[in-house]
Amino acid sequence: MSVQPFVNAKILIVEEQQLALSYIKQSLDQLAYKNVQFAENAQLAKESCIHHKFDLIICSFDLSKRQNGYQLYEELLKKRLIRQSTGFIFTSAETSPELVHSIVELQPDDFLVKPFSIKELKSRIERVLKRKRSLKTLYNLIDDENYSKALKLINSELESGEHAYSPILLKLKGETLLQLKQYDEAKQFYRSVLELQKFTWAKLGLVETLIANNEDIMAQKMLKSLIEKSETRLAALDLLSRLELKLNQFEEAQVSLVQASQIAPRNIERQKSLSTVARINHDYECSYNAQKEIANFARFSMHDSPEVYLNAARAGIDFALSTDQHDQITRLTRQTQQYLSDLKKQFPNANNQTQIDVLNARLHYLKDEHSKARQLMEQLEDEPQIRSVDAALDKAKAFHELGFQHKVEALFGQIITHCERHQQQNDPAFMHLLQQQQDERRNITMGPKELNNHAVKQFQKGQLDVALEAFTQAFRVMPKNASIALNLLQCLADATGKKATTFNSNLAAKCYKTLSAAHLEPEQQERFEKLQAQLAEMNLDFKP
Repeated sequence: MSVQPFVNAKILIVEEQQLALSYIKQSLDQLAYKNVQFAENAQLAKESCIHHKFDLIICSFDLSKRQNGYQLYEELLKKRLIRQSTGFIFTSAETSPELVHSIVELQPDDFLVKPFSIKELKSRIERVLKRKRSLKTLYNLIDDENYSKALKLINSELESGEHAYSPILLKLKGETLLQLKQYDEAKQFYRSVLELQKFTWAKLGLVETLIANNEDIMAQKMLKSLIEKSETRLAALDLLSRLELKLNQFEEAQVSLVQASQIAPRNIERQKSLSTVARINHDYECSYNAQKEIANFARFSMHDSPEVYLNAARAGIDFALSTDQHDQITRLTRQTQQYLSDLKKQFPNANNQTQIDVLNARLHYLKDEHSKARQLMEQLEDEPQIRSVDAALDKAKAFHELGFQHKVEALFGQIITHCERHQQQNDPAFMHLLQQQQDERRNITMGPKELNNHAVKQFQKGQLDVALEAFTQAFRVMPKNASIALNLLQCLADATGKKATTFNSNLAAKCYKTLSAAHLEPEQQERFEKLQAQLAEMNLDFKP
């Protein structure tokens, strides 16, 4: 079609590379576009979007001054600086799977690989502008969250006969029904669409409806096939993790979230969910890796905040306390201190001294400098209200590690009251984590290092029943620690051999699973093999 109907469209080009910018300028001049503005970085682009309403934005992903194109588009959407009636085309010279999947998640209107021809640019611009103009009224209703009117308009358009954008209207109808929480109607709608054509979006929409309707078995069955296909794998993994969290299947949810995060690591909310679930599963390494990814991809984005660096430091200490590998502890301590240094550079005026003092106290505890740790914690004043739940949880951990049990109880009471009053109660996984942390610190009064040391001493004294209880508690909060798993398995074998207790095959199987997955030192591996032989001679079932 002729470009003429769109020559007055307001277009914003976001590009910092001079050669690429010059090429696009010349191309748009040749295509007779008259109303074009340019921005060489994300900040200028945001300022332009505040003052102008654009019909189309063509944005380079490869922006290097603070925000990149992904971070810019994410912020424009979140802060509603652009509307759905605004077309958005990404351009990029990079086409790695991680980048492409991350961009596709944001659902831009198109993606152009650099270098591209004028003919290709013309075709993509026309296609996007034509669609946006045709559906502008509908997009505006959706932007205004007027879903009832949007649904009426969609039905009217579909009933009027053959529509040029029928597939898009159908997709929007399903999404609108979900927004209105009309799940039964949505289920019937998606099934009727799938009878006509096997649209990917309809399959995913049906699964989302089934989950909302508590038809979990059918949802799981559909997700199994959707995960096998590359084009639906990421969305299916997200839906599966949502279902698994709903069913309190936290280990399975972690696996799903890890796989989804590997496909598209830039999704900060998914990384946060992964960190929360990993903490529920006491997988401190996984939680730390998720927080590292958040710190990496949040930098300069709308997610960037002091809490990002503090949470990475907290996760590093949690991980260091759960391992007995000296080199790993040294590395994690160094990285934790680097996050605190980055925090000061990135947010020099932020008032985070109390939170930093808590982290330093935990670092002293990690180094067995208990008097220094206690001194830091004792000088902290009690805060009348919770400002940050993560900070309060970290403070509770520090108090628990140093034996201030009454302070732990009081602080958890504050945290739970705060969460019940605020949005955290809408996150069941986080509330589960909170309750779990409170229960564990109430039932297990020793810090993680003291608990293991106490268990070893009791084992060496021959107090197998006391040692077994202590090792079991330590393994409960550190199920990935190979040394604790090895000690617990040894204690189970010896206690059973001396008839001090009945063999706990389920607990032994968990120890075996941890040890089989761990990278053991030669001495540990030798001990593990001897233990397996010992248990086999005793005819004890110890494997999953």
